[in-house]
Amino acid sequence: ETSAQTGTNVSGQPAGSATPSAEQPKKGMKGRAATKASATPAATAAAAARATPRAAASAAPSVSATSQQRGQANAAAAKKPAPQQVQQIKAQHANFRAQPKPQQVPAVTYNQNYRIQGSDQWQGPQYEVFRSYRPEWHDQGWYRSRYNRVELIGGGYYYWNNGYWYPAWGYDTGAQYYAYDGPIYVGHRAEPPDRVIADVQAELQQMGYYKGEVDGLLGPMTREALTAYQADQGLATTAAIDEPTLDSLGMS
Repeated sequence: ETSAQTGTNVSGQPAGSATPSAEQPKKGMKGRAATKASATPAATAAAAARATPRAAASAAPSVSATSQQRGQANAAAAKKPAPQQVQQIKAQHANFRAQPKPQQVPAVTYNQNYRIQGSDQWQGPQYEVFRSYRPEWHDQGWYRSRYNRVELIGGGYYYWNNGYWYPAWGYDTGAQYYAYDGPIYVGHRAEPPDRVIADVQAELQQMGYYKGEVDGLLGPMTREALTAYQADQGLATTAAIDEPTLDSLGMS
């Protein structure tokens, strides 16, 4: 980050850092021009000589940083598992079931005023469910009358709607363990969210983004890994499993 910022400053203001120091002596000499006229050109030339290499040196990181970023992005793309590896991962988790781990992965609590941070900046229809998400508290009858699938998954009840699983807050107050409060995209095959999370964790693990356990829980470590992967791929950094991210991972 430091290198990139230095390059930006220089390219935005080519002589910004050098000009004030070079100009100060000249302003002070105007009153003494008659006695020290011969010193002015020398001072100016010396200042220019000192400023030029400094500007050139500070401009160099801009190019190298850009190349480095491009190299990192290419490396991230190259590390993406092949389709057969994705299928192997899915096969391994065909019967996966997440278990609550409140000590290692703390549960979130219900907050009717909760909004997904940063979602207003995510552009495109694929992120609309995140922008519009508002937690709601309802009883079992309310959920059952509106959604065909409401299931106990990893310690909490979720309902499925149009490609996404959502926490069913209030469905059963004795089973409300949620590591993440928000939509989880799984596609229209309606795979259980813990299985999809486990698939994503395993793939991010193979690529070196995720260092934790494959537990099927969308906890802080998994979300950090998702953020890093999304940033490298030029995706919105939702820190969640959204449609563009699952597509990019070859799992949609």
